[in-house]
Amino acid sequence: MIVIGRKDRAELPSLGVRNVPVKIDSGAYSCSIHCDYVQEELVNDQLVLAVIFFDKNSIKYSGEKYFFQSYKKKKVKSSTGDEQERYFVQLSIILFGVEYQTDFSLTKRNGLKNPILLGRKLINNNFLIDTTKINLSFRASKL
Repeated sequence: MIVIGRKDRAELPSLGVRNVPVKIDSGAYSCSIHCDYVQEELVNDQLVLAVIFFDKNSIKYSGEKYFFQSYKKKKVKSSTGDEQERYFVQLSIILFGVEYQTDFSLTKRNGLKNPILLGRKLINNNFLIDTTKINLSFRASKL
């Protein structure tokens, strides 16, 4: 089993970004990613989900709109017990040189240092968490 720390950096190949800060959150079920814009739009007579990832204050922000034909809308309960509806899309993420496909909830994480949270759905059966460590995947990719 691979050991991952409490924070790391990952690659999102479908978005063309590398070294994105991620926080490991064993309390969260699913993964989430910060988005500046999330809206259903009609494109060529088809309803799609339009997304702009990250925000203007992020070095990873491109302002590019991504369109998803395949997406879900689910209710998510926060750690404070608040319930909100969020859109989910499937993205690939690379950790320790391995590409994983997982669902990400799309949300605003303004003011937070880590634009991505990795939850149990990805962590379970893939990683053990050592909260005293950081950037283990990032360092392994530099070898």
